[in-house]
Amino acid sequence: MFQSAWLMRMAEPWPETQGEWNVTLTRAGNVRVLFRVRLEAGAALGEVHGAIVRAGGEIVAMETRALHADHSVRDITVAVDTEPDVRAVEQALDEVQGVKRLETLDRTFLVHVGGKIATHLKVPVVDRDDLAVVYTPGVARVCEAIRDRRDRAFEFTIRKNTVAVVSDGSAVLGLGNIGPEAAMPVMEGKAMLFKRFADVDAFPICLATQDVDEIVETVERMAPSFGGINLEDISSPRCFEIEERLRKRLDIPVFHDDQHGTAVVMLAGLINALKIVNKRMQDVSVVVAGVGAAGVACTKILLAAGVGHIVGVDRVGIIERGRHYDNPVKQWYAENTNSENRRGTLEEAVRGADVFIGVSGPGILTVGHVKQMARDPIVFAMANPIPEILPEVAAGHVRVMATGRSDYPNQINNVLCFPGMFRGALDVRARDITEEMKQAAALAIAECVPEEQLSEQYIIPSPFDPNVVPAVSRAVQAAAVRSGVARAAAPLELEEEPLYTEM
Repeated sequence: MFQSAWLMRMAEPWPETQGEWNVTLTRAGNVRVLFRVRLEAGAALGEVHGAIVRAGGEIVAMETRALHADHSVRDITVAVDTEPDVRAVEQALDEVQGVKRLETLDRTFLVHVGGKIATHLKVPVVDRDDLAVVYTPGVARVCEAIRDRRDRAFEFTIRKNTVAVVSDGSAVLGLGNIGPEAAMPVMEGKAMLFKRFADVDAFPICLATQDVDEIVETVERMAPSFGGINLEDISSPRCFEIEERLRKRLDIPVFHDDQHGTAVVMLAGLINALKIVNKRMQDVSVVVAGVGAAGVACTKILLAAGVGHIVGVDRVGIIERGRHYDNPVKQWYAENTNSENRRGTLEEAVRGADVFIGVSGPGILTVGHVKQMARDPIVFAMANPIPEILPEVAAGHVRVMATGRSDYPNQINNVLCFPGMFRGALDVRARDITEEMKQAAALAIAECVPEEQLSEQYIIPSPFDPNVVPAVSRAVQAAAVRSGVARAAAPLELEEEPLYTEM
């Protein structure tokens, strides 16, 4: 059966949402699909070709996968105009005598064949002399130098520029607890983004355990091979304990991107959104819907930025001040937010609020809710793939709108943060990532949008803006030095790079 890469589902709706949300997004341009077929001996390839063409397809490539006396297996790549055309080609192939369709894979699957990342050599190995330098006997001298002073590993091994992307597959975005094997494509993609945007070498590490002690022990034991640890897609509240324990045990940066990457980019967007509505951070009232990993991190960074009044809402309702919660994360939330001690549902929470931060589920925010907010409401509906309220629904009722999706303006995208964050941390050999470094990263991202270009539709830069990573890296390095966690000087060339260049 054809598996569409654009068919997504949120499996755990909030109480306000009836049933499951499903959305199919159309593709632009031709759809390329690979059909793996078995042809019995004597089956004519001409008939296969004719069937595909009559069904509206065009053969782009054909490869023989296996050849036997009585049959062959071939991969046929076909271009069609729309996804319904894929069904037509499938049906046409099924009707050709002597042909059995084994599998249909779309372009997304083709990109993933064999994985999306690989290693390469930085120095050539072409003769015995090269071999003697990169391996035995020459390598022994380098090993001894590191033995005598272990920090030399940051200079003479890949540790200087390498991050482990670690997951247990327990909370993969939009998919849930799918396990380590199924999480690998996501972690590979994260490694690609590290390399593409910040030239950081990253390796996906998916662990076959969801036990907190085992994860902490495993990461601690492999830490000597890496310069930093990026935790990814680990469910709440376990992710908090894992990160906290690793930060205490390791002398390299540990960063849970689902928490802090989201929070940093959210804060960057909010800094610019508040400029548009002419409000100050310390004066606004904020509602955070979703008190999981991202929601708690967003709350902490907002408190650190000076926001005085925050109300958190989970599936049950407002997190009440003074109430006891068995969940330690929610207990912290109850003790540090909701100074007015509001009670009730999301409706009570948003009444009079200046800002809504959504890291929860699809469709929970209504136009009625937005109308109860303060003047010039700011809504960051960041649930993926379906936001808490769609921009077209909120239009006319919201002053500044942001989502987590790339097909709307103002995408709150973690890739604006983590490449530059780790680039900066690695370059000064930071032993930790501090709150000051996160605040600095947020401000740097915000400043990548020139004041003269700032508007309701442009509060956050594009991930492909070449100024973002250098700006974030430079800000993180400076903050690391101020925080006392830097063990090396910042590279001089970064000091000379402009924050923003007109394109």
